[in-house]
Amino acid sequence: MRLVPALALVFLLGSLGPALPQALKELPFDKQLTLARVGDVDAQFEVGLAYETGAGVTADEAEAARWFRQAALQGNVEAQFHLARLVARGAKGLKQDLPTALKLYQDAASRGHPQAMNALGQAYQQGRGTEADLAKAAEWYGKAADLSLADAQNNLGMLYLEGKGVSRDIARAFKLFESAAAQNDPWGLNNLGGMYEMGWGTPVDPARALTLYRQSLAQGNDKARQNIGRLEAKANTAVN
Repeated sequence: MRLVPALALVFLLGSLGPALPQALKELPFDKQLTLARVGDVDAQFEVGLAYETGAGVTADEAEAARWFRQAALQGNVEAQFHLARLVARGAKGLKQDLPTALKLYQDAASRGHPQAMNALGQAYQQGRGTEADLAKAAEWYGKAADLSLADAQNNLGMLYLEGKGVSRDIARAFKLFESAAAQNDPWGLNNLGGMYEMGWGTPVDPARALTLYRQSLAQGNDKARQNIGRLEAKANTAVN
C-alpha cells in the first residue's frame, strides 16, 4: 500500500525536472503540501509561505512557523529568516520570543542572507532580544548594504547622518541614500530628497528634492506627501 504514493511522488518529481523550485511555486497548494509532508525542503518553504500570506489557504502564522522550521532544519536559509520574523513578532498560537529570533537572524546572517543581516542590525539598534548596541547595528547594516540591500543602505545612512554608532559622515549618508534611491526604493528616494532639500552632502536643490519626493510617493511612500506639500507651499510663498 505504501508503494503507491511513493511511486506517484517519484513520477511527479521526475516530471518537474531541473526547474523544480519554480515549478513548485506554480503547483496548487495541496500538491505542495503532499511534497512537503514527504520532506521536500523547497515544498516545505512554499507551504510555510502560503500559510504566512494566506495564498491558496487560510492564513495561519503558527502553521507557517511550523513548516518554516522544518525547512530551516534542512538548511533552507530563507525559511530560517521567515521563521525568525514570525517568532520576533509573535502571533496567534505562536509566542513572541525575541532571543530565539535573534539567534535565528544571527545564523542566517552568518550564512550571507542580506535581509537577516539588516534585521540583525535592527535588533541591535532597538535592543530587541539583546542589549542595544549601535556599533553592532552599524556593522550588520554595513554588511547588508555592501550586498546592495536598500533597506540596510537607508538604515546605515541614518546612523551616519545622526552620528549614532559611527562617526557622523554626511557625505557617506548621502552616498548610501543615493544607492538606495537608484534602486527606486521609496525611502531611499525620500531620504535623498531630504539631503537635497537641506543641502547635506550636496548643494541645496529644492527642485531636485521635490522630484525625488514625488518619485518616493509614486513608489508607495505616503510619508513623502508631507514633504511635497511643504516644498510646494514654500514655492508658492516665494512666488507670491
